Amino acid sequence: MKIRDAVETDLPAIVKIYNSTIPSRMATADLEPISVESRRSWFDQHSSSSRPIWVIEDDQAIAGWLSFQSFYGRPAYQATTELSLYVDPAYRRCGIGRQLLSQAIHQSPSLGLKTLLGFIFAHNQPSLQLFESLGFQSWGYLPQVAELDGVERDLVIMGLRITPLY
Repeated sequence: MKIRDAVETDLPAIVKIYNSTIPSRMATADLEPISVESRRSWFDQHSSSSRPIWVIEDDQAIAGWLSFQSFYGRPAYQATTELSLYVDPAYRRCGIGRQLLSQAIHQSPSLGLKTLLGFIFAHNQPSLQLFESLGFQSWGYLPQVAELDGVERDLVIMGLRITPLY
């Protein structure tokens, strides 16, 4: 397995993996599949030096991806980022998410980051357990903020303060 910066030719695989999570109603608030074209500007807003998108490859197949997204869009939050993490169905429960999230934690100081956030549905226990196992704590709880197929769902804000190693 190799983690690397995503390139534009990875975008179809990134979108395919993202779309694979929509039917479960566990990982995204999107209700319909998205297109590659609709994600181009999102992809272009990322930078390998500060807000990367990473993919993890297994024998040239993309098994999952992680992105760093600016939080709240104001300069005072520059050292805070929201993480998004998605794994191909064929690779779930194989440690892919743990590898990507561990790498994000480890690399955060070199990206100028001090705080990592994850916004996770309260019913997504596998993701909550993964984040908790790597030191994230519940920093916020937003009850009934999403409606998925007529069911109101809660959102948990998971946070981790990065302590630089000197």
